[in-house]
Amino acid sequence: MDNLLAVAGGILMIAGATFLLLGGLGLVRMPDVFNRIQAGTKATTLGTLLSLAGAACIQPDWALKLALIGLFILFTNPLSSQVLARSAHRIGAKQTPKTSVDRLAQDTGETT
Repeated sequence: MDNLLAVAGGILMIAGATFLLLGGLGLVRMPDVFNRIQAGTKATTLGTLLSLAGAACIQPDWALKLALIGLFILFTNPLSSQVLARSAHRIGAKQTPKTSVDRLAQDTGETT
């Protein structure tokens, strides 16, 4: 049973590291700040949660602490990305030309 948990933990940690790597790649490859924020947030949240789940499988005694860390990440990562995106929008960060709808500008009454 311990060997099975160790293998599952290793697989989860490799999957988490892969998502973290893809999130870093998304930060470099995306065309504007808003896409970079989304790529970084979604990939790093999932990658970190998978890594924490893998660590919990390898060290079951730490599972409660790791679950609390994961819960904290689930609340703070999306919130921080939303605040960063609103700040970037407020200072007038350039959007990619492919952006056709700006819901935040519509909600705040900046454009019609």
